[in-house]
Amino acid sequence: MNLALVHSRARSGVRAPAVRVEVHLAGGLPAMSIVGLPEAAVREAKDRVRAASLCAQFEFPARRITINLAPADLPKDGGRFDLPIALGILAASGQIPLEALGDAEFLGELGLTGELRAVDGALPAALAAGDTGRKLVVPAGNGTEAALATRVEVRTARTLLEVCAHLTGRKPLPFAEAPSLERTAGPDLADVRGQEQARRALEIAAAGGHHLLLIGPPGCGKTLLASRLPGLLPEATESEALESAAIASVSGRGLDPARWRERPFRSPHHTASAVALVGGGAQPRPGEISLAHQGVLFLDELPEWDRRALEVLREPLESGVITVSRAARSAEFAAGFQLVGAMNPCPCGRAGDP
Repeated sequence: MNLALVHSRARSGVRAPAVRVEVHLAGGLPAMSIVGLPEAAVREAKDRVRAASLCAQFEFPARRITINLAPADLPKDGGRFDLPIALGILAASGQIPLEALGDAEFLGELGLTGELRAVDGALPAALAAGDTGRKLVVPAGNGTEAALATRVEVRTARTLLEVCAHLTGRKPLPFAEAPSLERTAGPDLADVRGQEQARRALEIAAAGGHHLLLIGPPGCGKTLLASRLPGLLPEATESEALESAAIASVSGRGLDPARWRERPFRSPHHTASAVALVGGGAQPRPGEISLAHQGVLFLDELPEWDRRALEVLREPLESGVITVSRAARSAEFAAGFQLVGAMNPCPCGRAGDP
């Protein structure tokens, strides 16, 4: 068999669309080409896959190798396709059974020694794989994050050789273990002395999901009060926590699986741009508004913020959705946050220090 098909997942905003990695071996001079709108990191996979296969004592076929990442109109980035590409080449050359690839999806970046390295967006990929009924194989570094998706069977591997041993039936891969929740004592409203009216306003805002505007002189405790608001909010349901965790997973800033049930609290600096708030880019990434989904977005020193940055909050507050367009494509981020602004007036007309 000179053709192999491996299932994987791309990253597009907070979604994980399915990608079919098709590998074909043909006669001719040895060469490898990757098609399907790959970016630089994906095109460089050919060198990583070759070195990893040889280090794992597999034979790298000296043939013309064509790799198609379908659908062709979906941009592919990162090293997440290294593992499925390597498995496709090994299956097409008859070194691992082809039928073992049909009921699973694979994610992972390969080192030159065959080591599997963690990738971002593992949780959205696990949630999407659970909808299709297929299993998921991820690097060990993504195991606890992917295990948060309870509707999918997730297995972890440390090397390419371990994945091949699992597919050939010699040694099954271990199941990913869900993390134990850390019930840490976060900021509590009991830390605030006095401020009866402000405390009452926080309680009403938390109960009704309202926004707040805190006005007062520097040092009166506005930042302290705002940081206590997440502790007053109702405990996040599993679906709400998974939505926030999925956004954090694709943000590139890391996700702490042990604290995934906590509501987020985002406090960007007042020099943040409109793009930093909304998100976007060549490969759309969530901004501060999306990262505060199901939690609190705190804008300190409100008069110091750029007017254009504040204007971008109008539509998310009205519709609850952010749509970032890029080359006729869009990535939608939820914006179910509570907005807390802090303004420090002073006689000179400028904001004071927090």
